[in-house]
Amino acid sequence: MPDALATAAAQPGAEGLRGLAACWRVAVDQGAGLAAGLDRLAAALRAERDQRSDLRAQLAGARATAVLLAGLPALGLLIGTALGADPLHVLLHTTAGLGCLVAGGVLEGLGLWWVQRIVRGAEVAA
Repeated sequence: MPDALATAAAQPGAEGLRGLAACWRVAVDQGAGLAAGLDRLAAALRAERDQRSDLRAQLAGARATAVLLAGLPALGLLIGTALGADPLHVLLHTTAGLGCLVAGGVLEGLGLWWVQRIVRGAEVAA
């Protein structure tokens, strides 16, 4: 039975089965109580789940900030249009405007990539 549990633990989301297999082996081989081991295993799995949940909540602020900052250029275009300027004409029909558009697009993409990299790094580290 412990070998079957250890094999099943390879499936995504079933990491707790490895602990169950270890508790089973200790109970069978050493005569220890299975219930006490399972209680400790359950507490550890709950703590790990709570830690992941806290991390997701903390990283939500970073993700929301990145989305907000990514939308600011579009807001700037809308405000410029509302004030009577023609920012799209400048961006699309002048050399300086095209240069700014390309540079801004590249920097915007790099910024979003960087934030995603930081967030993924924090998720993997935890």
